[in-house]
Amino acid sequence: MKKATIFLLSIIFSVAAIAQPLLKVTPEQAGMDSKRLSNVDRIIDESIKKGEIPGAVIAVVRDGKMVYLKAYGNKSVYPDTVKMAVNTVFDLASVSKPVGTAIAFMQLVEQGRVRLTDNVSMYIDGFKPYVDSASGRKIDIRVIDLLTHSSGLPPYAPVADIVAKSGAPNPKALMDWIANCKRDFKPTTKFQYSCLNFVTLQNILQNITGMKLMDYSKKNVFDVLGMKNTMYNPTGETLKLVAPTEKQKDGSVILGKVHDPIARILNDGNSGNAGVFSNAEDLSILAAAMMNGGEYNGRRVLGKLTVDVMTTVPESVKDLGRSLGWDNYSSYASNNGNLFHPAKTFSHTGYTGTSIVIDPVSKTAVILLSHRVHPADVGSVVRLRALVANAVAGSIVK
Repeated sequence: MKKATIFLLSIIFSVAAIAQPLLKVTPEQAGMDSKRLSNVDRIIDESIKKGEIPGAVIAVVRDGKMVYLKAYGNKSVYPDTVKMAVNTVFDLASVSKPVGTAIAFMQLVEQGRVRLTDNVSMYIDGFKPYVDSASGRKIDIRVIDLLTHSSGLPPYAPVADIVAKSGAPNPKALMDWIANCKRDFKPTTKFQYSCLNFVTLQNILQNITGMKLMDYSKKNVFDVLGMKNTMYNPTGETLKLVAPTEKQKDGSVILGKVHDPIARILNDGNSGNAGVFSNAEDLSILAAAMMNGGEYNGRRVLGKLTVDVMTTVPESVKDLGRSLGWDNYSSYASNNGNLFHPAKTFSHTGYTGTSIVIDPVSKTAVILLSHRVHPADVGSVVRLRALVANAVAGSIVK
């Protein structure tokens, strides 16, 4: 009986440790100025009034503690108006690339199951190299080329054409198309943001582990950190918290299904380029772990050296500004603002209106979640993201 009681208590304490959210403190306790930080309220409210977004949630993390967590505007404006809440779950779109795919993939690297310099063709049968048109020389695309968007793969796939030819969902037909499509340039010579890079990484991970990406990431990343409302193809209580995205021609809205066509139509929600749903508190835990060498609350998802390598732009593509799954200073990094560290800050944005910015130097993270594609895909958050980042950075006084 005694042993059973001890065992039960150990389980309870273990679950409690996993599920514990970030400690909430005042801005002043975290070395920030409340008045300066409150500028984000004005900035986001103005964006809502302009019709750029229907609503948003912001979380600010400093040195592993929650400094600011606030909801604005509406979670839904069609078919009904529903007020935004801080626990609202958003379709992260391409923020899924680092959160759902790259972190999981880097686990395989540190486990010695794959090398960054391995050729993709080692894991994907028939995956074609780049062929120099002048010399006929073949140059293999490597794993690291996918992670840094320097592979030469096209930005996207012709979803309608693949569906017409092979039906949907059809993950194999998509991967076959990627394996054989035209390579746009020699690997590492240019930066071209491509969803196909991360679909390929998804397939490599699945071939190595024998698990779907959605299952692997939930088991080995989200559940480990206690990110209870983070998952692909949300169900149950999490589904009830999801914000809708775009209104469809039949009058319905996309709700609980990923907005991205590759992920939704061809990959049925299990996709390397998009598909993760999460909220501000869960992403704050992930940000805290990334700023703490891969560990939060005694739960580790990556080793310290792995995080350092993952978030540093490789020397071979120094001019391109992309680290392994993250954006440091590429042409896509305007969401970092102007005040966080210009080279070490790493971030990512999502088409739906989501973003995460992490400055490991000041140990500050900004999670801004919005759904600019609701009810129509017309809003823009490019300027908003930078303004919010500047307001947060400008509030740091110690």
